[in-house]
Amino acid sequence: MDILPILVSVLFIGMAVFQVLLSLGLPLGEFALGGYYKVLPKKLRVVSFINAVILLGMCLVFLKHADTVNGFNFLPVPILTWIITIFLGLNTIVNLASRSKKERYVMAPIAGVVFVLCLLTVLN
Repeated sequence: MDILPILVSVLFIGMAVFQVLLSLGLPLGEFALGGYYKVLPKKLRVVSFINAVILLGMCLVFLKHADTVNGFNFLPVPILTWIITIFLGLNTIVNLASRSKKERYVMAPIAGVVFVLCLLTVLN
């Protein structure tokens, strides 16, 4: 069993928890979605909840890649791991370009680390 996809999955779970906290209205909005709001409006809270579900799906893909999850054999895991990795690379760039200092200095490095770990996983 490879430790990298497990580590990636743990980070995805942490990111999902953050998105759930945003969706519940905690004042963390400056760290996400451009930092325009301290507390996200209701429509963006829904987006954050959807983001949390997507992140948990991404976690599932990497756990399947590590053979730590049974089932889900219908998932095209090699393709999905590459799509997720490319998405995270783009997400890192977007976070670096954010007008929000909190997003640039906190979220961009997190996304960058997850991107590198995903890249190492898919190249392994």
